[in-house]
Amino acid sequence: MDLREYERRKFEIADLLRQMELAAPDKQNWREQATPLFARLAEDRFNLVLVGRFSRGKTSLANAILGMDRLPTGVVPLTSVITSVAYGSAECVMLRYARSFMDVEVPLDSLPRHITQQGNPGNVEGVREAEVQLPAEFLRRGFHFVDTPGLGSAIEENTLTTESYLPEADAFLLVTSFDGPLSEEEMRFFRLVSSSARHVFVVLNKQDAVDDRQRTEAVEFVRAQLKAMFGTDDSKVFPLSAREALEAKQTGDSALLERSGILSLERELVDFLLTRKRSEFLLRMCDRLSDLARSLPLSERTASLVEAIAALSRRVSDDGLETSRTGESHSESLDAALSATQLGPCEVCASASSALWEFLRRFQYEIIINPRAQGDLAKGGGLCSFHTWQYESNASPQGVCEGYPTVLEDWAAWLHAAAADSAAAGFAAKLSARIPTETSCILCRVRAKAEADAIAALALGFAASERQTLNGLSALCLPHFAALAAALKDGRLTANLAQHQAALLDRLAEDLKRSALKHDGARRSLLSDEELTASKRALALLAKARPLADGS
Repeated sequence: MDLREYERRKFEIADLLRQMELAAPDKQNWREQATPLFARLAEDRFNLVLVGRFSRGKTSLANAILGMDRLPTGVVPLTSVITSVAYGSAECVMLRYARSFMDVEVPLDSLPRHITQQGNPGNVEGVREAEVQLPAEFLRRGFHFVDTPGLGSAIEENTLTTESYLPEADAFLLVTSFDGPLSEEEMRFFRLVSSSARHVFVVLNKQDAVDDRQRTEAVEFVRAQLKAMFGTDDSKVFPLSAREALEAKQTGDSALLERSGILSLERELVDFLLTRKRSEFLLRMCDRLSDLARSLPLSERTASLVEAIAALSRRVSDDGLETSRTGESHSESLDAALSATQLGPCEVCASASSALWEFLRRFQYEIIINPRAQGDLAKGGGLCSFHTWQYESNASPQGVCEGYPTVLEDWAAWLHAAAADSAAAGFAAKLSARIPTETSCILCRVRAKAEADAIAALALGFAASERQTLNGLSALCLPHFAALAAALKDGRLTANLAQHQAALLDRLAEDLKRSALKHDGARRSLLSDEELTASKRALALLAKARPLADGS
């Protein structure tokens, strides 16, 4: 079970909850019992608390795991200010205050001004927590990094802040380094958390600054210190270079990524998350679902639900047993952050909408002042039904009154002529042929040309740089996806395009399920921008996006 599979298990639980409503005689009472379960599923998160002295490379390590150099390094936080890193559709910082329920959003580059002694002396602003939101897939799957005030400070409140966060921590990531591993403050931290039963991952950073002999000696020293403290040799130590790991992820250098040592840590983090925390969470949720199902009136439907819940519980248990038996890592490759372009609308639809907007902007003016434009519109019978109303939403009533008389007069003349024709046979067919369609409507032709041009440009982009074009390509609506696939005329390119499209559609399906889950759990405040817009984006990918009058 990897992180994606874990989420699928949560969505299965949510689906079973929704099915119970059909068997519940008292819908209101059932909803009161089910909403807390939906809320628990929606709020599920894993708090990984980073601890270490200043200059050990905590922030650099977080950047390396996220695969993006966005968290500011070299920032010494204020006493009692906790900086957390969570998923957000766009990067920003949410400031939370000790004496206010109102959060304030500020740009990421302004973070030091609010959490450092220089920018906010004595914490006069009263900042309790600064939550950095980043569009990183690792965070989207449930991880929250929490950076507590650094160790080694002479200010007692720093330690008190760290101690107060112990109940919220699922695990700690202690970052020390090869240039002086396991200081007295770091050993004191181990003694502090040893009674909390929280797991501690020990990272020895900056391995690129030492040779093999120094590296071996430092790792053995740390292991010996931990064994002396705990009496066992179970503590795992992860030597790595956060600098090399970030560089490798940004450049796609797989050899450097392996050499950096970060992959072992990432696998261990994900496996710990799945086998020790989340398997237990899923099993507890299955138990609560089973209790709720058994409280419903006995019927064939409820019996089927109880069996489905039991089957899901068995699958979760088997996943945990398989992991502990084989020791195999179930970590998926940590996804790179998707760009805003990839999460945006279909490029071809956007190009067509933009072209229509530009044309309409000129067209509505031309048919007011230009008799020739009025005549051309009249000869075509006007616009098709769809674009008639698009024009109306963009034009003023006066504009319609000035631009459309010629159209109506031309129709009237045609009908007079048809009525006077003694051979009126075939009138209905002639009338239908004259009503504007996609081939005769001028706006339909503008849209068709814009779509063809956009598809041709994408095909040329694939020929010039396949990787760059794919990395910047959003999910296309299915009609335009089919048109691009036909334009490529290359089986390998088409297969790669299909894989890319499938990955984005899977991601959008997850957004839909998360959105539904947070609505069911009355946790709308947790919705990301992507989840808020997921329903419209999903429908727009199954059919061409509806062109809007404002070009959006």
